[in-house]
Amino acid sequence: MASVLDERAEIEREIAGRTVCDQLLKVAEKHPDDPAYSDRTGDGWATLTFAQARRRVLEIAAGFAALGVQPGDAIALMMPNRSEHVLADLGAVHARALPCTVYATFAPEQVAYVAKDVGAVVAVLGGPADLARWEPVLGELPRLRKIIMLEGAPSGDDRFLSWREFLAMGAEALAADPGAVEARWRAVTPDDVLTVLYTSGTTGHPKGVPLTHANVLYEVATTDRIVRLPFGGTQISYLTYAHIAERVLSLYLPLFKRTHIYFCPDMTQLAAVLGEVRPVMFFGVPRVWEKIASKLRALLTLQPAEQREKVAQAMAAGLAFIEAGQYGRTVTPEVRAAYGQADAAVLSGIRSLIGLDRAGWLATAAAPMPQDVQRFFAGLGLKILDVYGMTETTGAITSNTPTAYKLGTVGRAEPGVEVRIAEDGEILTRSPLNTRGYLNRPEATAELLDADGWLHTGDVGTMDEDGFLRIIDRKKELFITSGGENISPANIENHLKEHPLIGQALAYGEGRPYPIALLTLDPEVAPEWARARGISFGSLAELATHPDVLKEVEAGVEAANRRLARVQQVKRWRLLPDEWTPDSGELTPTLKLKRRRIHAKYADVIDDLYGGA
Repeated sequence: MASVLDERAEIEREIAGRTVCDQLLKVAEKHPDDPAYSDRTGDGWATLTFAQARRRVLEIAAGFAALGVQPGDAIALMMPNRSEHVLADLGAVHARALPCTVYATFAPEQVAYVAKDVGAVVAVLGGPADLARWEPVLGELPRLRKIIMLEGAPSGDDRFLSWREFLAMGAEALAADPGAVEARWRAVTPDDVLTVLYTSGTTGHPKGVPLTHANVLYEVATTDRIVRLPFGGTQISYLTYAHIAERVLSLYLPLFKRTHIYFCPDMTQLAAVLGEVRPVMFFGVPRVWEKIASKLRALLTLQPAEQREKVAQAMAAGLAFIEAGQYGRTVTPEVRAAYGQADAAVLSGIRSLIGLDRAGWLATAAAPMPQDVQRFFAGLGLKILDVYGMTETTGAITSNTPTAYKLGTVGRAEPGVEVRIAEDGEILTRSPLNTRGYLNRPEATAELLDADGWLHTGDVGTMDEDGFLRIIDRKKELFITSGGENISPANIENHLKEHPLIGQALAYGEGRPYPIALLTLDPEVAPEWARARGISFGSLAELATHPDVLKEVEAGVEAANRRLARVQQVKRWRLLPDEWTPDSGELTPTLKLKRRRIHAKYADVIDDLYGGA
C-alpha cells in the first residue's frame, strides 16, 4: 500500500498547480513552429503549428466571451474529428467555460437531454447532418443562445453564426482587449472542470461526468510513464471526442508530448491515413481492430498458396514470440531467433503495409477483445495491449505495458491507483482519477462512490497473484438461467465472434433453461466470403438466409460451444438479416451492445427460439 501512495504523491507533486492552459502556453512558446494539427485537404494536408493553434484558441476564447459566455457556462460540441473541434474545445477552456462533446449518433431526444442537463448556452456544430439532430429540439433549449456552424449555417436566422464570422468576431475582440482573455485563462485552477463527458447510454439516460484538470493531468502523467511515447511523433485522431480515450490520447497528451495530430473524420479512410501517417501509437476499440484484421486476412487469402504458407509460418513465429514475452515467461534463444528471421523476411513488410511499423504502443479498451484478433496481430509481431477504465475514472486505471503484459487480461493498476475486488466480485478503484460524481445525479453518484472514496465500476473481475486483472462481465449483465447458473454473456459472445462471418452476437438466457444467441453477419467479410464461393446475392439480408452461409455460421456456433462449459453452450440461435450500428440503435456510439434495446426489439425472436415459452 505504501508504494501505491508513494507513487501517487510523486505524480501529484509533478502535476501540482498545472492546467491544460499552462501546458498549451508552454509548448507554444518552446516549440512555436512544430506542427500541431493537420486536416486533409483536396491535395494534401493543411497544418497549424503550436503557436498558430494557441493564437486561434485565444481568438475562439475571445469569441465565446463576446457572445456572452460566462465562466462556468457550458458549450456543446458536435463535430467530426478535425482541428476546429480541438480548437473550439480548448477555446472554451480558456474562456473558463465547460466544453462538452456530444455523440454525433445521439437521437434528437438524447441531444436535448444532454444539452439541458449540462446547461449549454452555445453549440458548435459541424454541418447540416449535425444540425438535423438538433433542429427538432431547439424549442426545448431556452438557454441555448447561439449555434455556430462550421459549414452550412442557415442564412437569415440570427440564432446561427458561421465559423468564419465567429473567428472574425473573436480576432477583433482579442485585438481590442487581449487582457480580458488572459485574465480568464490565468484564473483557471487544477480543480476546475476541464470537460463534461456523457456516458454512451447502454441503459437509460446518459450521465454527465465532470472531469477536472487535475483528473486529466494525472491520467496523462500515468499514461506517459507507461507508454513512453517519443516527443514530436505522429498520431491519428479518428474516434469521437465524446470518448475519454480519444480525449486523453489525441487532445491532452499531445500537448505534453508535442505530438503532431492528423485528423481522420471519415472512418472509411482510416486504412489510407494509417499508411500515410505511420503513427507512433494507435488506439482502437475492439471493433476497429476486428475490421483491420478482416481486411488484412482478405488480402492475404488472395496471395498464391506458396506465399500464404510463408506468411503462416512467419506468423506462427510471431505469435510464439509475443506469447513467450508475457509477464512471468521467458523468450528462449530459439524463439527469438525464429522471430528475427520471420520478421526480417515477412512480418516487418506486413506491418509497414498497414502503417503500424513505427507504432511503439498499440492498445484497446471499451469492450472485450476477441482472442483470435489479438492472436492474429501477435502473429505480426504486434502487441495489442488491453487497458481498462471508464469515463468516470478519466480513462485507464489498469493497463498492460510493452514490457509487462498478459494476453487476455487488462493489465495491472496504473501508478498510484488502487484496485481491489469486492466480496461479490465487483471491481473497485480509488485514485485521483475518480470523478467527483455525476452531474445533477446525486442518487447515481451515491451508487458510484462510497464513503471511503472507492468507485464501484459495475464490472466483475478477478485478479491473479501478479496483480493482472481479468474482466468477466458487467455486474448487471450477467444472467441467471432457470437452473440457477450465473453466466457471462460477453464470454459466450466473444467465442461466437471468433468466426469471421459473425459480426455481432448477443447471448441471452435470463430465467430461461439455456442460452440462445442472436447473430448478425460481418458486413465486410460476409460479402467477400460469398463472392469467393460463387454465391450470388443482392443484399446482406439475402445473404443471411443462404443455406451455405447458415451452414458455415452453424459450424462457428459449434466451434464456440466446444470451448464453453455445458451450461454456457448456445442451444439455439438465429442469424438476423439486419446490421447492428449506433444509428440503428442496437449499439452505443462506442460500439457496445445496448442489451435492453436488443432484448425488446427482438423479443418475438427470443420467444421463438425458446419455443414460444
